[in-house]
Amino acid sequence: MKPTDVSPNFPRERLDAGHPLVRPVDAAALILVDRSKRIPRILLGRRNPSLRFMPGKFVFPGGRVDAADRQVPVYGMLDSESERRLLARVSRPSTTRARALALAAIRETCEETGLLIGTNEAGAPGQFPGPWQGFSAAGLFPNLEALTFVARAITPPRLARRFDTRFFMAELSEVAHRREGVVGPATELVELQWLTLDDALLADVPEITRAILAEVAPRLKSGHRPWQPVPFYFTRGAKVYRETLT
Repeated sequence: MKPTDVSPNFPRERLDAGHPLVRPVDAAALILVDRSKRIPRILLGRRNPSLRFMPGKFVFPGGRVDAADRQVPVYGMLDSESERRLLARVSRPSTTRARALALAAIRETCEETGLLIGTNEAGAPGQFPGPWQGFSAAGLFPNLEALTFVARAITPPRLARRFDTRFFMAELSEVAHRREGVVGPATELVELQWLTLDDALLADVPEITRAILAEVAPRLKSGHRPWQPVPFYFTRGAKVYRETLT
């Protein structure tokens, strides 16, 4: 599908930042949904005001892919639609890369919020590598079947940090364990809030987060079905474009 120019929705100064070209790194974020009440709520965390990157902003938990994300044993597989779209529009597509992106979203959510999306249906796991040790301690395998790929966005050029972020969605009911003491004044996220979509759009969020929130609105109303289109945001020249991965 032909890309659409959505530049008016994004601040002009983001496109003119005076930094050298930096290649974006693979990253992932998780949109966690709580449907226990009449109106679904989404988890957002406020970044520590002392951080240089997006201080004080409300964001989805997430971060860059770690080498261990390519090695950790898992439960289940991504649905075929999510995997197919994760392999689209990338220079070196592989199922290992798609899997690592989804696992990065699970791991970062664990590290930043203490919420573990996993299962013990496959028995007790052995010792997991590095940043995955929290899953070993909880007796859980990370559960790929809990995630659906719902959006992608590449940070504009000429910024100090650039990410090629894949956004996934999962239900709070898929959380199998909670670690205490993960969020606080000295951590990356200083607080967590469960917000309705309307309240989340009014929060102090980055513009791309606001755009993704608007994109997931139909999924919140109808349930996030794997076959629904996936938006892809990227920059060419001084313009931001939105393409649909069908």
